[in-house]
Amino acid sequence: MPPGPGQYRAGMTYTGQVRPGGPAATRSLDRLAITKVSVGPMDNDAYLLRCRATGAQVLIDAAADPDVLLDLVDDHPLDTVVTTHRHADHWQALAAVVAATGARSVAGVRDAAALPVPTEGVAEGTSVPVGDCVLEVIELVGHTPGAIALLYRDPTGHPHLFTGDSLFPGGPGKTTDPADFTDLMDDLEAKVFGRLPDDTWVYPGHGDDTTLGAERPHLAEWRQRGW
Repeated sequence: MPPGPGQYRAGMTYTGQVRPGGPAATRSLDRLAITKVSVGPMDNDAYLLRCRATGAQVLIDAAADPDVLLDLVDDHPLDTVVTTHRHADHWQALAAVVAATGARSVAGVRDAAALPVPTEGVAEGTSVPVGDCVLEVIELVGHTPGAIALLYRDPTGHPHLFTGDSLFPGGPGKTTDPADFTDLMDDLEAKVFGRLPDDTWVYPGHGDDTTLGAERPHLAEWRQRGW
């Protein structure tokens, strides 16, 4: 029997806490299963999403350790690998995973050309299917020019947002100058905090998960500190 909502492994509650070299954690929603694993020396989070009706799968950030990621994929079809942004620690396993599975590679339109395999660029408002489920693309400019987040609107629960390195517990991802920081904060406030409810679950590119409700009270603080 598959685990219930928010459960993984032996009935344990999903927390979003995974560690390098440790086991993956799976959250089973009504229509979508989300498996999170930490890979590589920089504790990168990779997420395998599986449609529970069709078995179709999408991998978010083939960051490292291709054998670990391919073990998660197992014998189900992997349709797409989405790279949230161009930084190399998020695509070290991309070529190996694409070669092994035949999956298409997708990234933001302004980052796609920087990836090591032919990659389709996707823009704000487009979508990436996961079988019968849909991920909405949100452009979050600043950490890189073409960084994207992916939003799953669970029809029976709260939203789920995969933010790459654009939003973490405690603030936005690193930017290289004040203009990039302003762009990222503007996008986060308008497209994320301005549109989505507090119970939106945030899956970042490194480390633990969070919610928009936990982060919202700190928006002014982030603006003031400038990072």
